[in-house]
Amino acid sequence: MNPANTSPSRIGSLDVYRGIVMFLLGLRLLELDEVSEHFPDSAIWQFLGHHSSHIPWVGCSLNDLIHPSFAFLTGASLVFSVSARERKGQSQWHMTLHALWRSVALIFLGIFLRSVDRDATHWTFDETLTQTGLGYMAVFALAHCGTRARWIWFAIILISHWLLYALYPVMPPHANPIDFNTPEGWQHDFTGFFAHWNHNRNVGWSFDRWLLNEFPRERPYVGYLGGYTTLNFIPTIATMILGLMAGTWLRKDDQPARRLMTASVACLAFSFVLHFGGICPIVKRLWTPAWVFFSGGACYLTLAALYQIIDVRQWRGWSFPFVVLGMNSLVFYVMRHTLDIWFFETLQKHFGTRVFDVFGAELRPVTLGTCTFVILWLVVLWMYRRKIFVRL
Repeated sequence: MNPANTSPSRIGSLDVYRGIVMFLLGLRLLELDEVSEHFPDSAIWQFLGHHSSHIPWVGCSLNDLIHPSFAFLTGASLVFSVSARERKGQSQWHMTLHALWRSVALIFLGIFLRSVDRDATHWTFDETLTQTGLGYMAVFALAHCGTRARWIWFAIILISHWLLYALYPVMPPHANPIDFNTPEGWQHDFTGFFAHWNHNRNVGWSFDRWLLNEFPRERPYVGYLGGYTTLNFIPTIATMILGLMAGTWLRKDDQPARRLMTASVACLAFSFVLHFGGICPIVKRLWTPAWVFFSGGACYLTLAALYQIIDVRQWRGWSFPFVVLGMNSLVFYVMRHTLDIWFFETLQKHFGTRVFDVFGAELRPVTLGTCTFVILWLVVLWMYRRKIFVRL
C-alpha cells in the first residue's frame, strides 16, 4: 500500500480511463443483457443488452473493450512506473525482480479468480489478469527499448500469431459440437480462408487441448465455451505495446492528443483492411491481429478524448467517481469477481426480495446489481479518502 501520487505531473486521464473500464465491469452486475430479453420491443433495452454482453464471434460491443483497455492501460502505466522507479534510483535488477513478482502475482491471481466456487483449482490461462501477467515481462523489457525496437517486436508478434493460425490445417466441424463446448445453435463459423479462426477448431484450441489437460482437472478439457485460448496472451502483448507507445507520447510528446488521434485512425483503418481484405477477421475471443488494431484504435481514441478533457481543458468535476475506481482498480476488480454472488444472496436474505422488485420482478437483477455496485464503490471510496492504494 502506498499514498496517492499527488504530483501535478500525474496524467489524470489514465486514472479516469481506468475507472471507466472498472465502471463498465461493474455494470455487468446489473445483468442488463439478460434483463433486456424481457423487453424485446424496446430499442433502449436492446442497446443496453447488446453493449453489456460479448459479441458471439465477429465484431465488438462496449463490453468487449474492457479487456483490451485493461491491457492497453497496463502498457501505458508501465512507462510512468519505470520512470518513477528510475528517479528513485532503483537498479535495473531491482526493477526486473519487481516486474517478475508482478507478472507471477497477476498470473496466479487470475487463476484464483477462475477457481472461486469450484471444488479444485481451475487451471486455465484465459482470465484477464492471467493473460496480462503472461505477457508482462516482455512489455517490461520493451519499456527499456526505443521506438524502433518496440514496433519491430509489435510486427513480429502479430505476424507470428497470424501465421500460427493461417498455417494450421482447417478443421471440419465436430461430429458432436456440444462435446467440444460449442454453444448450442452456433451459427458463426467462417468458410474459406477465415475458417482457420473458427470456434474451438483452431491452433489455439488444439494447443489448450494439450496444455490444460496436463494439469489436474475435474474433467478433461475439451474447449472453452467462449472460444478463448491461452495463446491469446501473445497478441495481448501487442495491445500492451500500443499502450506503451501511448504512455511514452503522454510523457514526452508536446502534443500527445494529436499523436493518439493519428494512431487511432491508422489502427482502425488497418483493422478494416485486414478484415474486409480477407486476411484476418476481427475476433476478440481469439485476439486476432485485426482485433489488436481495432481495439487499439478504440483505446487510442478514448485516451485522446479523455486527455483533452481532463488534462488539457481541466474539466474534472464529473470524473471523481471514476477516479475513485481507477485509483484502486485491482481491489475493485477482485471484489467484483469474488463478492458479487455473496452480496446478492446476503441482500435478499436480510431485506427480502420485495424491496428489490419495486420496479418489477424482471428488473430485480438491476436493483440488486446497483446496490452491490454502490457498496463496492463505497469500499474503494473509503480507501481513497484514507489514501490507501493497493498495487502489485
